[in-house]
Amino acid sequence: MSHNLYKKAMDLPQKPGVYQMLAADGETIYVGKAKSLRNRVSSYFTGSHEDKTAAMVSKVADFAVIVCANEFEALILENSLIKELAPRYNILLKDDKAYYPYIRLDLRSAYPRFSVVSKCSDDGASYFGPYGGRFITKGVIRAVEHALGLPTCSRKFPRDIGKERPCLNHHMGQCRGWCMPETPQWEYDLCLTRAVMLLEGKSADLIHDLQQEMEVAAEEMRFELAASLRDRIRVLESLEMRQNVVALSVADTDAIGFYRGAAKSAFAVLHYIGGRLLDKDYELIENPLENTAAAISALVKQYYQRRERHPSTIYLPVAPDDLEPLEEFLSREAGRRIKILIPRRGEKRQLIEAARENAKVEAERAASQEEKVRGILQWLQKALGLGRPPMRIEAYDISNLGADDIVAAMTVFQNARPIKRDYRKFRIKSLAAQDDYRSMEEVLTRRFRRYLDGDTSFAQLPDLVLIDGGAAHAKGAAHVVTELGLNVPVYGMVKDAKHRTRALITPGGGEISMEAVPQVFSFIGTIQEETHRFAIAYQRSLRTKNYGSTLDDIPGVGAKRRDDLLKHFKTVKRIKEAKVEELRQVVPKHTAEAIAAHFVRDAE
Repeated sequence: MSHNLYKKAMDLPQKPGVYQMLAADGETIYVGKAKSLRNRVSSYFTGSHEDKTAAMVSKVADFAVIVCANEFEALILENSLIKELAPRYNILLKDDKAYYPYIRLDLRSAYPRFSVVSKCSDDGASYFGPYGGRFITKGVIRAVEHALGLPTCSRKFPRDIGKERPCLNHHMGQCRGWCMPETPQWEYDLCLTRAVMLLEGKSADLIHDLQQEMEVAAEEMRFELAASLRDRIRVLESLEMRQNVVALSVADTDAIGFYRGAAKSAFAVLHYIGGRLLDKDYELIENPLENTAAAISALVKQYYQRRERHPSTIYLPVAPDDLEPLEEFLSREAGRRIKILIPRRGEKRQLIEAARENAKVEAERAASQEEKVRGILQWLQKALGLGRPPMRIEAYDISNLGADDIVAAMTVFQNARPIKRDYRKFRIKSLAAQDDYRSMEEVLTRRFRRYLDGDTSFAQLPDLVLIDGGAAHAKGAAHVVTELGLNVPVYGMVKDAKHRTRALITPGGGEISMEAVPQVFSFIGTIQEETHRFAIAYQRSLRTKNYGSTLDDIPGVGAKRRDDLLKHFKTVKRIKEAKVEELRQVVPKHTAEAIAAHFVRDAE
């Protein structure tokens, strides 16, 4: 086959163009460009190649070419085809880091919070930016929140006002205590007005106002308030310097670094303004087919094509063969001249070396993590007697509150990482009373029948099923799988007296200890905790939906106390009928009295 393809390639013209390597089924597995199609394409079918190139060539059944007028036209066409076809052997950057983010604030809600978004929308909210990168944008939000004492917790206002004690942030002086009923909403509105001033670059006006407030507080001998205002002014002055660097700005210079490791490669971009480091981006990639110069060219094209704004100058570590077409391509994308330079020495070369060092650190860290994951999965394969490493693991847990809202959760770990898009929730339909064993049987029956019925939401079989529970739970689960004619190994996750994962257990009761292998022990513990968390969160969401309007309106009753009450009394009706002395077994005296008074008023 290679000989025939070589002969075909030697008939190609010595002109610039784009070539597509095709598999036996016609799929395009690689797209490239060439100054001379004959020279470049024929080189694949003669001589020896590195492992990855050899693997690609072994799958090539044919190729197709498009002759172009010049190198620039070939570059444009190559880039377009890679975006359209996403060939498996080409470098493909992810989309999740390819933008300059904005800060969003919707002032129409009662207690608005800041968020980071990828682009502005015509939705009535206010947007600030774009900023140099996601990391620095979050840093600006944190600085503004800290400077003005805005909330950083997960509580929602006004829903959670007065339900629980203020958190540690308030006691540390980092939050005004917006969860306390005595903190007025107009103060929150004032803080937001000041936050907007900061984000609009009007920090000098705000600092002046706060200085006047500080002086008045000092004159009135309110020294604690004056000290607090002084500290806030210092934070704002620091933030002002930062805003001058990052707000509404874009780097004037980017330094590109590339590192090809034994297992992983990385592409890093350091953004500079006036010689000052602003931010860093990086992408981890599989080791590419191309040499370093060609790989950098491909990465640079994709990286900047997806960004809204471009620097004036880009430093590359090596000169790609298509330097002039690449410079023209980026200049057209930006709508202005962009210079690409290859520094050889001095400070500019040091920027390149710094970018490469960052790429190296990220690549080696990723390779180390992959090695760790590989070790965990290989240990599980050997210890559990599996035919292959359990790349896909599904875990199940039952959560119930008496006979009410019996639910189950399914979590999925692919290559030892949680895949939340594949998580599933179940409400138990067949039981009127609590029965964890039968609940688990129902859930697994429904899950695997949907697989057998061709449901695309359950299309992939796991390599391993883990059940929260002991041998009896594992035995019941394994019976369901076997009855459905499937061959999926099932094990239980056993906890110790302190509710920590202790071991895995077979359906027959044999325990597999993991204590001698801390990484495996930690991994299985993480799976068990995550599955339990997901099940509890689902149950709570249902209880909030069913009971929230009844209990959540009572001062002092937050999510935890509501759950404790329902766990103890089982139903809202019993809580209504309970006396203060009975309620005090679960909640403090003042909360018990508030609950009793609430239901008395409700009855009246």
